[in-house]
Order: sequence, then C-alpha cells, then structure tokens
Amino acid sequence: MKKVLIADDKAASRELIRILLEQSGHVVFEASDGHEAVHSAREILPDLIVLDLHMPALDGFGVLSELRRDLRFAAIPIVALTASAMQGDRERALAAGFTGYIAKPISLSALRSEMQRLLA
Repeated sequence: MKKVLIADDKAASRELIRILLEQSGHVVFEASDGHEAVHSAREILPDLIVLDLHMPALDGFGVLSELRRDLRFAAIPIVALTASAMQGDRERALAAGFTGYIAKPISLSALRSEMQRLLA
C-alpha cells in the first residue's frame, strides 16, 4: 500500500485517479491548488505525486520546483497531468524534472500502466 497525492483543480480528474488507485489498495490524498499540494506533500511525504500543470495559485511546474528543492523529494516520482497536450509538452515536462506524463482526457489504460510502473 502506497501513499499518493493527487493535485488538480478539477474534482473529476482527482476522483478518476483516486478511484483507480484506491481499487489497487493505495491511500490517496488530494489537493485542489498548488500551494495546498506543496503543503500536503511536505506533511504526508507521499510515495507518488500526480500534478496538474495548470492549477490556481501555483502551477505544476512551480510545485515541482518547490518540492525538488527539498531533498526528501529527490527520489519521489512526480507525474505531470495536463489537458493542454501539445507537441513537445511531454518532453518539456520530463526535461523540467517530472518522472512521468499523462495527458487529459485521461485514458484509464495509460493511467493504470503509468501508476503500476511508478508504484512498483
């Protein structure tokens, strides 16, 4: 059983990911903006973080930057989640330090595969 933090300002996206992860036996925590994501991550030290790139207050890149400055998050996988899946976005996210990338609308098979890979 792993702890996963999902940070997305869209409740429907959080719910879809939460259901999939809970069905696999994981404990899921949620945040609805970037500042809440940073605070929650520092408090719970999750095994995996899924970050929407476009959130209010602090976007996913900002959250990633904040967390990667803290050595406790150096090895924690952080996955980018975005609806603006334009050509080059995946590469840009991975180059910034994200461990994985999931485009919206979320494909359940792609999500399941990525979560299994990162939580193995």
